[in-house]
Amino acid sequence: MAMTKKNQTDHEKDVILEDERLLAELGYKQELKRSFSAFSNFAISFSIISVLSGCFTTFGQAWNNGGPIAISIGWPVVSFFILLIGFCLAELASAYPVSGGIYWWASKLGGAKAGFYTGWLNLIGLLAVTASVVYGSATFLNFTLHTYFPDYATGFLQGDSINQQFFWFAVIMIIHTLLNTFSSEILAMLNNISVWWHVFGVVVIIGILALVPTEHQNAKWVFTEQINNSGFSNGLTYWIYVLPLGFLLTQYTITGFDASAHLSEETKGAHIAAAKGIWKSIFYSAIGGYLLLLGFLFAATRPDVVSSFDQNVNAFGSGSVIAILFNALPPFFFKLVLVIATAGQLFCGIACLTSCSRMMYAFSRDGAVPGHRYWAKVNRKQVPANAVLVSAAIGILITLPALWKSPRGIPTAFYAVVSVGVIGLYLAFIIPIWLRWKMGKVFKPGAWSIGNHYKWMNLVAAAEIIFICFYFIMPFEPAAVPWDKNFSWLAVNYAPILVGLTVLFLWIWWHLSVKKWFTGPIQTI
Repeated sequence: MAMTKKNQTDHEKDVILEDERLLAELGYKQELKRSFSAFSNFAISFSIISVLSGCFTTFGQAWNNGGPIAISIGWPVVSFFILLIGFCLAELASAYPVSGGIYWWASKLGGAKAGFYTGWLNLIGLLAVTASVVYGSATFLNFTLHTYFPDYATGFLQGDSINQQFFWFAVIMIIHTLLNTFSSEILAMLNNISVWWHVFGVVVIIGILALVPTEHQNAKWVFTEQINNSGFSNGLTYWIYVLPLGFLLTQYTITGFDASAHLSEETKGAHIAAAKGIWKSIFYSAIGGYLLLLGFLFAATRPDVVSSFDQNVNAFGSGSVIAILFNALPPFFFKLVLVIATAGQLFCGIACLTSCSRMMYAFSRDGAVPGHRYWAKVNRKQVPANAVLVSAAIGILITLPALWKSPRGIPTAFYAVVSVGVIGLYLAFIIPIWLRWKMGKVFKPGAWSIGNHYKWMNLVAAAEIIFICFYFIMPFEPAAVPWDKNFSWLAVNYAPILVGLTVLFLWIWWHLSVKKWFTGPIQTI
């Protein structure tokens, strides 16, 4: 017999009471409002992954560094390894359903020092991912305005596209900040809408790419063609260096799924919902993203034009997916796809800022962030508004180098921020994954577990993270290599500089001060 409205309400109350009991066992009183359903929890990670964002904005990275095989072969292979990482984190989310997620797990499994480094890497990664997503959406919005309003392209800010993009980047970040100060019910609703926008948006775009173009590439080209526009040599260098750089497309797109863990204290039945939210968001995004990317490749009938740089059709430099769409579709359908993608990216930015602010709140609650008393406060709507504000401000600050472009016209600063996000998040993931493997059977799993598969899943996940972090600190083009005759600081991938200096600062700060007073998560009960 169907559950009556009263019984359903009573059931939800029981679930929330159980959530509060589990949270109390972990040492915290309920301060945030539990208004996220299991679907809403899944929705925020699915929205942050956003194949309408990553697949569009970083497509050129894979096109120029490997070509079609970096996408048609690289995407499913890398997605498989990311899903393993997701399974490992889902097990921890079920055992410890608390805001701060990754940081809290590391502290529980490895002590205060492990938690401190994990928390900061996670926070840096979330700040960078939020900035890169919002900047990417600003670039797409700016290009869409160029397409619909020709006078805007030459008139607004003297027609300087870089300044236009940064202007919209700041505007969008401000709007996202305001939206994130609303109640969690509104945020949950926006994320729920985002899921269906992404699902139907991807279906519509794939349908357009399948039916509208007058010609398509053949399967052999899609699954075997190699392209190297990196400036580095072919041969062995292509396979061991250039092609792995193209994997940034997949690794960046399918990230941010730890949001399900960060929203644990706002989710009903979090000990199961957060775990499923992590791995399901990866799984469904991997499938949807792959179908979308194949649609792009089959529509790329003029690869020479796509590889050339034309600022009118390459918002992200040569290799941009916009060049494929521009050459394959009539104006009406081209504009329609731009609107669908831009809206999806705007939804993604909202979810990214939500996740980042919750991490900032949880880490500040334990005193690990300068000014923590401000960032750990919640407003009358039970939302950490101060944490939202400071997260947005830092995102704008670290993206300032995007006001300059590299000599080859590629948005090096954008890809550097992307790399910082990927490196920060995945290095944060590896610490609790490794610590859980070391614990072995001593670890007490929650309601959702990978069982004895942890023995190989944890090791494979850790190895994949080390692999990708190595490549994403490397130069994206020869002009970024210090000993190259055409070396330019404008071409430098500043991800290793920013990450390296940050880690060095954290190391010094820990030994001079933090270890004397930081004891890890501070229980509020």
